[in-house]
Amino acid sequence: MRPIFVRLHRWLGVATALFLFVSGLTGAVIAWDHEIDAWLNPSFFYAKSDAPALAPLELAKRVESADPRVQVTYLPLGVEPGHAVQMMVMPRENPATKAPFDVDYNQIAVDPATGAVQAKRMWGAVSLARIDLMPFLYKLHYTLHLPIVGGFDIGTWLLGIVGIMWFFDSGIALILSFPSVKAWRKSFAFRIKRGGYALTFDLHRSGGVWIWALLLTVALTSISMNLSEPVVRPVVSAFSTLSPSFFDNPALVRAGPAGSVDATPAQIIDAAARDAKREGITQPMGAIYYAPAFQAYGIGFFAPGQEHGDVGLGNAWFYYNGHTGALAGQSIPGRGTAGDIFLQAQFPLHSGRIIGIPGRILISAVGVAVAVLSITGLMIWLKKRAARRRSSVSRFVWPSFLRLNRKADLSRQRANIE
Repeated sequence: MRPIFVRLHRWLGVATALFLFVSGLTGAVIAWDHEIDAWLNPSFFYAKSDAPALAPLELAKRVESADPRVQVTYLPLGVEPGHAVQMMVMPRENPATKAPFDVDYNQIAVDPATGAVQAKRMWGAVSLARIDLMPFLYKLHYTLHLPIVGGFDIGTWLLGIVGIMWFFDSGIALILSFPSVKAWRKSFAFRIKRGGYALTFDLHRSGGVWIWALLLTVALTSISMNLSEPVVRPVVSAFSTLSPSFFDNPALVRAGPAGSVDATPAQIIDAAARDAKREGITQPMGAIYYAPAFQAYGIGFFAPGQEHGDVGLGNAWFYYNGHTGALAGQSIPGRGTAGDIFLQAQFPLHSGRIIGIPGRILISAVGVAVAVLSITGLMIWLKKRAARRRSSVSRFVWPSFLRLNRKADLSRQRANIE
């Protein structure tokens, strides 16, 4: 059985190494994406004026008035003192062409006191410019910037499949790391003084053993990040009932009564305030999100600057039908079925934010370790591959040499006889 596991580990490792190298290094960096982004682009994070902030919906109104081609889709409802308001926008439909307007940005930073746009960018653009660098790395981490073809997201699926291969390979690697009960100590050792190939091998084997549980967790959560709807939710639902997600909730898209008027953002915010009180949500409303494809709203609950959920299972979200304004779903950390809570934990675990700053430090270290394991694995494979080739050549050349040498001896013997 062991030879089979060796082959599986070899080829799964070779197939995933370069992908994991990129994802590991980018993951180590984007654990601090906001901090690095703010350092690189202060105009995108810090307000130019210190006057009192306008109401959030008024800010959105001013942005849309300044550029009627766009619609605000993500609007913070609270402002950190001294900070700009970061909004997401998308192009409206051009009445003349029935196609979306050609807009070269999808994220803006707004002065909260005036509504003036301080900076703008296309989040996720393939660009190494300072303004684009962190979004570029973030998207590279989970899509490799591969295209969407016919509605199929190639990069997201590819890295999701890499995560599945990595998850199973992690189990195989642990089995191979302990060849016998007596030799278990060797699987934790690093032969630093010997250096060379011995140290490379130990970095790959022992390095993986020491942090194996963390690697397995990151592998599993990477699958959840990329393939939650098509893969993870169906698997989890086989063991636990799940609440409807934002993407498969029929209550979100149900049409209102004939002749009714769609709910407004202000009405959604008022409804969320009442629902939060009833559900015992103590955090303030942090943002409103509008999904045009569903004509639905999301309301997140968090303090200003805490939109990522910096500790625990993240932030609470309520989902509203945009036609009727009715509450259609919710995700409250720590509430729901066992399956719901398992899914709530995926991003906090993957990002390390479940335990705050120490978790993010740990995830950065694991990201670097993943890159090291990938490179050392390739180095070991290349060295063994070269050795196998030399062995094959030797097996071919040496018998041939013996045959030739034997023929020469026979020829000399014949000559002496004659």
